Amino acid sequence: MLKVLIVDDDPTVCAALQILFDGQGLESVTANTPAEALRLLAAQDFGAVVQDMNFSRENTSGEEGVALFRAIKKLEPELPIMLLTSWSSLETAVMLVKEGASDYMAKPWQDEKLLRTVQALVQARTFQQEAARARAQSVRLRRTLAAQYDLRGLIYASQQMHAVANLAATVAGSEAPILITGPNGSGKEKLAEIVQANSRRKDGPFAKVNAGALPDTLLEAELFGVEAGAYTGAIKTRLGRFELAHRGTMFLDEIGNLPLAGQAKLLRVLQSGEFERVGSSETRKVDVRVVSATNMDLRRAVAEGRFREDLFFRLNVIELRVPSLANRPDDILPLVESFLKIMPAREGAPPLQLTESAKAALLQHDWPGNVRELQNRIQRATIVCTDGAITPEHLDFGPVSGGPGSLGGERSPEDDLIDRAELEQALADAGGVVSKAAMELGISRQALYRRMERAGIAPDRRPKA
Repeated sequence: MLKVLIVDDDPTVCAALQILFDGQGLESVTANTPAEALRLLAAQDFGAVVQDMNFSRENTSGEEGVALFRAIKKLEPELPIMLLTSWSSLETAVMLVKEGASDYMAKPWQDEKLLRTVQALVQARTFQQEAARARAQSVRLRRTLAAQYDLRGLIYASQQMHAVANLAATVAGSEAPILITGPNGSGKEKLAEIVQANSRRKDGPFAKVNAGALPDTLLEAELFGVEAGAYTGAIKTRLGRFELAHRGTMFLDEIGNLPLAGQAKLLRVLQSGEFERVGSSETRKVDVRVVSATNMDLRRAVAEGRFREDLFFRLNVIELRVPSLANRPDDILPLVESFLKIMPAREGAPPLQLTESAKAALLQHDWPGNVRELQNRIQRATIVCTDGAITPEHLDFGPVSGGPGSLGGERSPEDDLIDRAELEQALADAGGVVSKAAMELGISRQALYRRMERAGIAPDRRPKA
């Protein structure tokens, strides 16, 4: 387990904390000065820092603690820091929490509460490092996969998306129908492009059809074509999408919204490759591989009679499940970097970079619109940002809904009452340990503090277990 670094100018305080931590299996190292602490941090890997706010008897303003905190954050931005403060430095400690400190506790501390907090911080740091190693592994695996397959510029750093991309590239060489499922805007069409680009049909046509946008009256004509004279205005023969996709791939998006009549006709083509144009009795045959996509739960639609079971099984030989962006946060910042490369700053403006607050806002947002929403927000930022530094305001997070993990938002009084009850319960379950409550709620500590402030829960009046 990672060690805890204790920084306090009083040797008796250091000794007391060491006894407390060591007795519970938390190995610790002590430093009596900020300079000594920074030397240790440069040489060793720690799970958390417990630091005092003053390091000389004549200085009680907390300025020394602020300087040390900021120096540690510059050296190790993600390292959890627990502040030990006197009541005279309480306001300074609250300020540092807003800057990224994990928590604070007034001296004299409560042993059990301090121990629980530090244990949670070390555990969070361990998970964080494991996640970083997993991201690095995913990046290496992506490079290997990209050297072997055409990934069509797919950007990711998460294990979840690597698993999906790897499966898409691997099964592309088969002729099996593929069903791509996932929420709107999550990248289903990009997966379809990967399948096409790595298939034996990569040099053939790739026809894209939004099946959900086709009205019943046009569905048959759009998919199978129209014979000249079939109806008024049909002055010449028009080929349908299936004929145009012959010896290639057909991508049917929003397949779950296809009417039942269209489902029956599609099933016939998938089973036999045969169809007739509108206004013709001549049976034609095509060789088309079908890749379909939907954000709908087709199994439920089958159970409710809205989707044919035989068509579902015909389409779903291989399923590619694309996770929502909120469930793969490791992909957010790499995607932003890629968008900034293709969306340059407006003429005359300096190159665009994300501020730390913007990065935090991006990682805390729910992303109901997934990758499409992310791309739109970055595009907005490139238009409205004039000084090169993208902030949360440029991303326009203010008016969005305030669900878990999101920022700001218009909220009703009832929402705030519910939130207060949920926050108080989470804090009580965590014994008042903010970092632990934040982990349980799935949000950052800073986001939890903001919600506490909005709900009227003062930091010095947190519920106890």
